[in-house]
Amino acid sequence: MSWWPTIGNILSSSYKPSSQSSFRHLLYGIILGFSLSWTSTSLALFFRARRERLATHDHFEPRPIELRSDEVLSGVTGLIGNTPLIRINSLSDALGVEILGKAEFLNPGGSVKDRVALRMIDDAETVGLLHPHTGSRIFEGTVGSTGISIATIARARGYDVTIIMPDDVAEEKVKALHALGADVERVRPTSIVDKKQRAIDFGKHSSFDKPHVLQAPPSMIVSTTGDEEKPEDLMDKPRGFFADQFENRSNHDAHYDGTGPEIWRQTSGSVNAFVSGAGTGGTVAGTGRFLKSMNEDIIVVISDPEGSGLYNKIKHGVMFDYKESEGTKRRHQVDTVVEGIGINRLTDNISLALPIIDDAFRITDAEAVAMSRYLVQHDGLFLGSSSACNLFACIKLARKMGWQKGQTIVTILCDSGNRHYSKFWNDEYLKKTGIPVNPGLVTELL
Repeated sequence: MSWWPTIGNILSSSYKPSSQSSFRHLLYGIILGFSLSWTSTSLALFFRARRERLATHDHFEPRPIELRSDEVLSGVTGLIGNTPLIRINSLSDALGVEILGKAEFLNPGGSVKDRVALRMIDDAETVGLLHPHTGSRIFEGTVGSTGISIATIARARGYDVTIIMPDDVAEEKVKALHALGADVERVRPTSIVDKKQRAIDFGKHSSFDKPHVLQAPPSMIVSTTGDEEKPEDLMDKPRGFFADQFENRSNHDAHYDGTGPEIWRQTSGSVNAFVSGAGTGGTVAGTGRFLKSMNEDIIVVISDPEGSGLYNKIKHGVMFDYKESEGTKRRHQVDTVVEGIGINRLTDNISLALPIIDDAFRITDAEAVAMSRYLVQHDGLFLGSSSACNLFACIKLARKMGWQKGQTIVTILCDSGNRHYSKFWNDEYLKKTGIPVNPGLVTELL
């Protein structure tokens, strides 16, 4: 028997008319009070959501990520940037945190360095240091990715390229550079400043006894075969240009003007942390500074491999790694199987990043390898070593902060595994160097 017939029976048999009227009034009051309470709560939620939407619109204009199928892009450079932001499902589901990766490996040159190469060349052309299709040559020191990006863009602009790179990097990168028509000089790693002389040497075999060194911003070296007595002749003469990604401010600007705003728009401004490795420092400096300018509470974190001094610089103020004192290095400069991130000196771009970096995590070679294999098994993502480092650091950050309620961590997926077959993705090589291949390390941390 329901309670409504019971009340009816009571009203009809036991209560007097005055009692019936009082009970009805009480019942009506309860119903009316409940209705008003529900209505006011709904209105309060509506206006709060409206205020939040209005506050968000003060910072950016949200728009969906669109496939540019209705546009005709201007050559290969039109494909650079506006990369997707993808959810790493296995890690996000396990942690209760949104782990998002900027898919920079989808750039035409295959890495995040496409942005930097394009900006450095564009800026040099804008200020008149380079002129397309004049027989000029671009020089750069790199472990591979920046060189491939420069060679890609240089070919489209009519420049020749000389890349100076360590003699122990993955062979796939050298082959890619040769395929793109670049001249490659492989050397034992030394200070990048030693290589500036290659740009100065440009033109020594011309009819002039001495190449003419042009005025350029700090760190850039530009020389020409033209006669310094006739500056009007310099415009169309071949030039040697040292791009110097480590000290070139264009590196930072590419991310401050591009990567950072893209992440802010793609997340609708909902970012709790940004995680990135640092080789030159441009990515973390440019992206991190932009995100901090939009919301100073965003945490910026460095992912640092073994052998690099950045971790200790952030945590203890000293640019040093303990392996430097052991004399057991596998590589000459940064003792790690990870390529593309890690450094033991302060660059101008890293200096720009230091004031906004909040934390740092050391990622071992074993952890990076474990993450790469885990992602293939659970997400079908075939990523390079620096991407794996970044994602392992995302887990460490989420655990340290105690996050598990949908907070958003964004990182950079720098390149794919296609450039790492001979070392990072070579189990036999890893076995010889004593690096275990154990995806269970990720499972244990999760």
